[in-house]
Amino acid sequence: MESWRNEYLGSGITAVVSPEHGFGTDAVLLADFAAPSKRAVCCDLGTGCGIIPLLWCKKEGGAITGVDIQPQACSQLERAIEINSLAGRVTVLNADLRSLKGKLPFGSFDVVTMNPPYKAAGAGIESTGKAQKIARHEIECSLDDVCTAAASLLNFSGKFCVCLRPERLCELFCSMRQAGIEPKRMRTVCKNHSSKPWLVLVEGRRGGKPGMTVEPQLAVYEGKEYSHEMKAIYADYLLENRGEDK
Repeated sequence: MESWRNEYLGSGITAVVSPEHGFGTDAVLLADFAAPSKRAVCCDLGTGCGIIPLLWCKKEGGAITGVDIQPQACSQLERAIEINSLAGRVTVLNADLRSLKGKLPFGSFDVVTMNPPYKAAGAGIESTGKAQKIARHEIECSLDDVCTAAASLLNFSGKFCVCLRPERLCELFCSMRQAGIEPKRMRTVCKNHSSKPWLVLVEGRRGGKPGMTVEPQLAVYEGKEYSHEMKAIYADYLLENRGEDK
């Protein structure tokens, strides 16, 4: 707990981060991409320090549940809830997303999000720390598990938003469709307009009909500065304290 620190996000909201559970640009972009309506009931799977729920709390909105398998991550979000007086809006569930039956009301969420592990099981060199392994490698859940959990939680036509590396896009689409979630919207993210995408943001709808919109690519930088759109997304967040990408 001595390594935990508060990080101001703007609009009166503070996150509690640690070396084990912080956040990066990908989570900020996913929170913005999902953009729940004011009355939406939301769930963020694999919430970590709860950055996505906390960013949503910068605006008015409905109830939010953050789910994570790691006790410390849940404790960090619980402290943030206390610091920000969000007990009436945000709740925390320390649970495995593969075993949510009876712990959360299935079919009742308008929006489900997840910033999942980017690397498939056995792919690449594994991180050394346990928290980093769980966040970056599919040792606790697969894309199939994530999509199945999201489909169980969503109401009909509810949306599931996820970010992933472009090379796994085909796997993601297959997992979503297998779970009954139809990919409906996609946006790629690049460092600048001369570089290839390093991230893809996807929205699917439970029970949706085929047909997907591909939005204009988002560039993080214009020259050495953040692009106009990135500045708008970060808004009042203290940019100099921004966490590193996953």
